[in-house]
Amino acid sequence: IIETKNLTKFYGKNKGIEDVSLSIQEGDFFGFIGPNGAGKSTTIRTLLGLLQPTSGSATIFGKDIVKEKTEILKDVGYLPSEASFYRGMRVKEVLEYSAKVRGVDCTEEADRLCERLELDTQKRVEQLSLGNRKKVGIVCALQHKPKLYVLDEPTSGLDPLMQKAFYSLLEERNKEGATIFLSSHILSEVGQYCKHAAVIRSGNILVSDSVENLGHTGVKRVALKGVFDVSTLKNIRNIQPNMSGVSFLFDGDINDLIKQLGTLQMEDVSISNPSLEEVFMHYYGKGE
Repeated sequence: IIETKNLTKFYGKNKGIEDVSLSIQEGDFFGFIGPNGAGKSTTIRTLLGLLQPTSGSATIFGKDIVKEKTEILKDVGYLPSEASFYRGMRVKEVLEYSAKVRGVDCTEEADRLCERLELDTQKRVEQLSLGNRKKVGIVCALQHKPKLYVLDEPTSGLDPLMQKAFYSLLEERNKEGATIFLSSHILSEVGQYCKHAAVIRSGNILVSDSVENLGHTGVKRVALKGVFDVSTLKNIRNIQPNMSGVSFLFDGDINDLIKQLGTLQMEDVSISNPSLEEVFMHYYGKGE
C-alpha cells in the first residue's frame, strides 16, 4: 500500500531524508521508529505531498505521490505531530468543517469517537489542553474511515488512559482491514501494537522488519548478581550498576560470553533477550 524507492528530501544543503526505501503491505500495523530529528516527519510529509521530494519516488495505493496526490488523499487519514485549528471555532465545528472538506457526512462516527475519547465538542479550540487538541486531530483523521492512517507521533500529549483508548480504536480499524502507519519514539507502544517497524537515523533507514525479528539482533541482556566490576569483559555496552550487581548488553558470540563469565565470581546470572528499547539503542549505537 506504500512503496518508496530511494526517496530523498534535502532542505537546501541540509539532509532531511536520503534513499528511504520502504514497502508496507495492505492491512499492516507499521511503526516508524526514531527520535526527534531523525526524519520521521519529513518522510511522512513527503509521502503526503506536503513536501516536494528532491529525488527518488513513492506510491500510495499504487499511485504516484506527486502526480496523483489528490486521489491518494481521499483515502488517507492524517494526524500531524502538532495539529493547528482555526481560533474561535468550537470542536464540533472543526469536525464538521473537516468532514465537509472531504464532501462526506461523518456526524455519526464523529459522535462515537468523541464519546470514546471523552472529548467535549462544545468547547472552543483555544480553550483546549494539549491532550484535547490532540483528540480533535485524532477524530479528524479517523471520522471518515479511510483505508490508510498516517499518524505522526499520535499519542504525544495523551494521558495513559487515552493512549489505551486510542490504540483500541486503531486495533479495531486494523482488524476491519485498514492499514496503520505511525511514527513514534515511544518504543513500548511500537512493540505492543505494531506488526512491522523500521528504524530511521539521521535521515536513513537502518533496518525494516517484523517487530519480532527486530529483537533477534544477537544482542543479549546480561544481569550479574554479586559482580560490580565488569571492566575485563569484551563486547559489552550499556552498563547499568544496581544494588545487587550489574547488567549490560553483550554483542558477540554467546560461547565467548560464557567463557568470559567463567572468570568471574558471581552469585547468580541471567541472560535474556533485550527489550525493544535496548534493541533500538543497539541499532543507534552502531557506527557511532
